[in-house]
Amino acid sequence: MARQPSLAQARRWFAEDLRVIGHLLDERVIDAFAAVPRERFVGPGPWRILHFTDGYWTTPDDDPRRLYHNVLIALDEERRLNIGEPLLWARHFDRIGVKEGDRVLQIGTGSGYYTAVLAELVGPTGNVEGIEIDASLAAKSERNIEAWPSAHVRQGDASEPIEGRWDLIVAFAGATAPHAWWLDGLADGGRLLLPMTAGNFSARGGFMLRLDRRGGGFAARSAGWVGFYPCAGARSPEGEAALDAALADAAGQQAVRSLRRDPHDKDESCWLHRDGWCLSKHELH
Repeated sequence: MARQPSLAQARRWFAEDLRVIGHLLDERVIDAFAAVPRERFVGPGPWRILHFTDGYWTTPDDDPRRLYHNVLIALDEERRLNIGEPLLWARHFDRIGVKEGDRVLQIGTGSGYYTAVLAELVGPTGNVEGIEIDASLAAKSERNIEAWPSAHVRQGDASEPIEGRWDLIVAFAGATAPHAWWLDGLADGGRLLLPMTAGNFSARGGFMLRLDRRGGGFAARSAGWVGFYPCAGARSPEGEAALDAALADAAGQQAVRSLRRDPHDKDESCWLHRDGWCLSKHELH
């Protein structure tokens, strides 16, 4: 009978698999996924795994090696609340460039798994501040990340401003608009990753919005299709309807180049024109 790999080996193979299938370029991202013990964040097994075609299924036992694959793990199956897909976040962390010493604001920590991965990436000189609306999950997350002193989690929702200047803001739930305080809180050169999602039953799903602050302006682009749990405090029915209509113009979505906050009338350059902000096809100069 073949000897089972150690947990450390399983984590490393998991991270190396992410490297290949995600075409990851940053060695630090691969090392972070190899370092964080996923079993710490999911409770006792067996576990419920979400398959995109078959739905949820149960692992045959509580061997933590079963967690080291590119799978979503249920935290609350009834609400379809999961620890999200590792490949998705590994690729985004790789491309966004999470650096040693960065100040990161994480909106929606869940049980804290990606909070710990971000803490590995920013290192002891960085800081990860997390917000989680679910009080029980926020408390679990804070306990789960005790081994990463540069990371902290508080209970709250996305509408409650947090003081600070952030090198990276990353949301782990779907919004219909970026809050003004997120934009104001980005440091010059700071980046924001925000899943923009229409209503739960929209066939058009949503996309990952990337913003880069350059002085007083924001470069913007679509960073791929996504589907996400809704972000409390960052949604409205009007916003859902406007985003759903804009998503019908897939070519326009790919042409987005900036986020505008200056007063202007809607014209052909506006892909998603809202009160106080606009995703525009104009390049940021």
